[in-house]
Amino acid sequence: MMKTLLQHLLWLCCLAAPAQAQYTAANAHSHNDYLQPAPFEAAFARNFGSIEADVFEKDGELFVAHTSAEITSNRTLRALYLEPIRARIKEQRGIFGESKQSLQLLIDFKTAGVPTMQALIQQLEKYPEITSSPKLQIVISGNRPAPELWSNYPPYILFDGVPSQTYTTEQLQRIPLFSDNFHSYTRWNGKGYLVREDLEKVQNVLKKMHGMQKKFRFWATPDEVNAWKTMINLGVDYINTDKVEGLADYLRKRVQAQYQAQAPHEVYTPSYRNNDKTSKVKNVILLIGDGMGLAQIYAGYTANFGELNLFKLLNIGFSKTASFNNYITDSAAGGTAMASGKKTHNRAVGVDAVSAPLPAIPDLIAPLGMQSALISCGDITDATPGAFYGHNSERSMNAAIAKDFLQSPVSILIGSGGKHFLPIREQLEQKGYSLSTSLSALDTIRSSRFLVLADSAGLSIQKGRGDFLVRAFRKATQTLSGNKKGFFLMEEGAQIDHGGHLNSVPYLTTEMLDFDQAIGEALRFADSNGETLVIVTADHETGGLSLLDGDIKKGYVDGQFSTSDHTAIMVPVFAYGPHSMDFRGVYENTELFEKIMRIIRRYQK
Repeated sequence: MMKTLLQHLLWLCCLAAPAQAQYTAANAHSHNDYLQPAPFEAAFARNFGSIEADVFEKDGELFVAHTSAEITSNRTLRALYLEPIRARIKEQRGIFGESKQSLQLLIDFKTAGVPTMQALIQQLEKYPEITSSPKLQIVISGNRPAPELWSNYPPYILFDGVPSQTYTTEQLQRIPLFSDNFHSYTRWNGKGYLVREDLEKVQNVLKKMHGMQKKFRFWATPDEVNAWKTMINLGVDYINTDKVEGLADYLRKRVQAQYQAQAPHEVYTPSYRNNDKTSKVKNVILLIGDGMGLAQIYAGYTANFGELNLFKLLNIGFSKTASFNNYITDSAAGGTAMASGKKTHNRAVGVDAVSAPLPAIPDLIAPLGMQSALISCGDITDATPGAFYGHNSERSMNAAIAKDFLQSPVSILIGSGGKHFLPIREQLEQKGYSLSTSLSALDTIRSSRFLVLADSAGLSIQKGRGDFLVRAFRKATQTLSGNKKGFFLMEEGAQIDHGGHLNSVPYLTTEMLDFDQAIGEALRFADSNGETLVIVTADHETGGLSLLDGDIKKGYVDGQFSTSDHTAIMVPVFAYGPHSMDFRGVYENTELFEKIMRIIRRYQK
């Protein structure tokens, strides 16, 4: 019983474990290449490592076709393959140039092996550039001559091996590749996973071939993304496809499609003090993960080996993000909805649909004696933070939005974008603010009203931003905690969105992990006083991310994007602390503002 259980667990691990090798177009095999709109050139231009052509021998000529009925006089091996290959060799184009890659031309004999081979050799003798090229190997498949005849053929002729056949040592030297019918092992249609029995068959043949130091290819495989990734996970050397452009695009994006974490960050365990109670709220912390949808969150969870601070928050709702007249919002309209409780046009910051200025949360709570702070790991005049103090119908008016800050009661700004505030530095100082463009000021500044706006705060995690969000959060809360009436703090994980726009899983995942550490810091602060409400949400989802593979035990994530822009997908709302239950349900993003203000007004009179 125990042995069976262990075998089953091992099978599950093998099925889920991602391959660590980087697959590129060199691992792609263009099956029935001649059926493509541009035979040979379509796969060659995309640097495919293997290209296949079916040939029929007729009166000494080799015709390229799938069936004998499809033979036409102008579609010959010479015209479609040999001539183009010779031209590329002479031009040193593609893999025949500086590339370290080589090309495998797999010629599938559809007619009898011996006469077809004779015709092929006669033709190849006229192409010494091809037969002598170190970057090209010619491999014969299909109706191959019997193995005992192989020694009679020139050494540049190689053969596609059959796994069920036994070969001599000499014959094996002529076999660079083994191929087999996928349906001989499984009837899997590409959906879900291979069943255990079929997986074992596939793994056994791969183990056998790789043990012989031979490459392997399945033909008749499902030809979709899930099947391609399964072939990669299994370690199949050549991925068979009739979808040349689709597979090339998929492989080209592999570096940006997957992320392998090295170690998890520590996750805080909350006390849940007053979590489901309607007790007093003195402070409100709003954490906004720009572009953070459910897939981005789960990518972070996977990369952090199955733990997130965010998942410690028990009260969860969903926010509908459409803007005033668009199904899909941008950050400006999304930020304005949360900051001011009104829907507006995309690109509009802190104004309504007719461009009238809207009071934001900091404006409304200042008369109640509460202070405010805004933090972003992006430009502080950008859409989301700008919506909490700026008023402009065009989000790109950074200087104008910065100038709007002179009329705002916000006490603290931390982020990047200092250049937009330098022209108004004197006016800021007259209003009691200190301005620094160095993050080191977070350790030395003693003022209760300040701006720390450094270019380094706008770097990505991958480029060295470090623990900026946690440092900025600590500085802001330490400063604001002295106010007896409490505070409102908004901190934005701005660059999760950037990773989505760039369709980069490593970018967005590292940003998600960094944002989660800021969430952990917020939970610690909330537990320190029991009167702090923490809300975590997003303005929208970016990229239409789908998670196609992953391994929680290994911190490995693999995803694919449907767009490089925002989507209309609802985003989650997580809440912790007193009145956190108020944020359950499904509602418009403007309701976040309403809920926050109702709670504040209840206790701040």
